[in-house]
Amino acid sequence: MEKIIVKFKRLDKQFNDIPVPSYSTEHSAGMDIRAALEDEMIVKPGGIVLVPTNLSIEIPEGYEIQVRPRSGLAIKHGIGILNSPGTIDSDYRGEVKIILFNFGKSDFIIKRGDRIAQLILSKVYRAELIETDELEDTKRGSGGFGHTGIK
Repeated sequence: MEKIIVKFKRLDKQFNDIPVPSYSTEHSAGMDIRAALEDEMIVKPGGIVLVPTNLSIEIPEGYEIQVRPRSGLAIKHGIGILNSPGTIDSDYRGEVKIILFNFGKSDFIIKRGDRIAQLILSKVYRAELIETDELEDTKRGSGGFGHTGIK
């Protein structure tokens, strides 16, 4: 498996006890990232919060990091990520913050150091769009949004 170096910087020393993003298992695709909070944060049902991580990262040119939800938080608590997957561009140097949404029916409490999302390093391809008067036909054609039914 190819390894890509991604540099990071902690922004505030008071959060140095919080582990940096890491892979939980040998074959994990995503690194868990944690909340850098002084106090608990409550996400009300239907609520949106922006969770700090105390990290700034330097992603190599030609790559992005995608922010994705953690499946356990989704199924057990109804916690998801808005604009999922979120994208961190290689030229961004601000603090990584995670946009969480509570789809559930109960308050969700985030504590200091909780694993709140996962980060996936992905190669970026740049498209060159070429205007044309005709596109190749396909079997599907312009069918979309449920055109194949549910059965």
